[in-house]
Amino acid sequence: MKKEANITVFAGGKGPEREVSLATGEALTESLAKSFNTHMIDLTEEALPDGLDPSDTIVFPAIHGTFGEDGALQSLLEKAGFSYSGSGPEASRLCMDKHLSKEAVRDAGVRVSPDHLFSDPSSVDVDRTVSELGPHLVLKPTDQGSSVALHVVNGPAELSAALSSIGPGNWMIEHRVFGREVTLGILGESALGVVEVIPTGGVYDYERKYSSGSTEYRYPAVLTCEIETMLRDFALTAFAACGCRDFARVDFIICEDGNAHFLEINTLPGLTATSLLPKSASCAGYDFDRLTARLVEPAFRRFSQGSLLSA
Repeated sequence: MKKEANITVFAGGKGPEREVSLATGEALTESLAKSFNTHMIDLTEEALPDGLDPSDTIVFPAIHGTFGEDGALQSLLEKAGFSYSGSGPEASRLCMDKHLSKEAVRDAGVRVSPDHLFSDPSSVDVDRTVSELGPHLVLKPTDQGSSVALHVVNGPAELSAALSSIGPGNWMIEHRVFGREVTLGILGESALGVVEVIPTGGVYDYERKYSSGSTEYRYPAVLTCEIETMLRDFALTAFAACGCRDFARVDFIICEDGNAHFLEINTLPGLTATSLLPKSASCAGYDFDRLTARLVEPAFRRFSQGSLLSA
């Protein structure tokens, strides 16, 4: 049975994750259209499209990175009176910044690795950075997803070479934590199954995320009950500490000693049938269509509450 409100999926955008976002938008639209009046709009400008009415439309933002996860789109949607899926502007802005979200999560009691921020690559004191953070480092933007522009370096020479290859921007150098990379979804107030990510070559970068056969996934991950419980508790703590709502995906590294370190929260993770959040949800019994329907439920509740208030 079709619902009264329409769903408009926003996808695309102008950032480096545009193609990934379009794949998410197309998969979401196809799935949601089985139960709802749904269509997709490819946003190519940082503005709301004309012709949408918040009195009969719910928005699902499926734009990864710039103007999708940075809170700007969510702010426009709220000002225009739209109900929409996912976290609000403040939480989106916070989680888009890997350094600030790590601070919020650390203050809530979750382990994080130390890092160093910079904007001008030429300003970085390489020897001091290696002395403070250790020789094994990760260089990445603070405000991009999908491991865009990620550099894994060992020692001063490799760090210098990586710094010389990038331009000014919002960057961080992070102490590299070695271990098993895992991720798990949050749906409402529940943590879903743990997915272990095993990339060929040991680094889960952009190429390995989106190249077929370059990464192995184990879900549910083979973990002790104690470690799995710790991950679920940490994920829910991080979700709450950052003020997220509806859903997200939280990434960790598990060290050999069994301790988990928080990496980041993705407030608008990939949502194709083979993406990580659907893998995590499948461990809890959700197929893709059931998951996408569940993802929009909170937005429908907010839409109904708004309609009642305006009646």
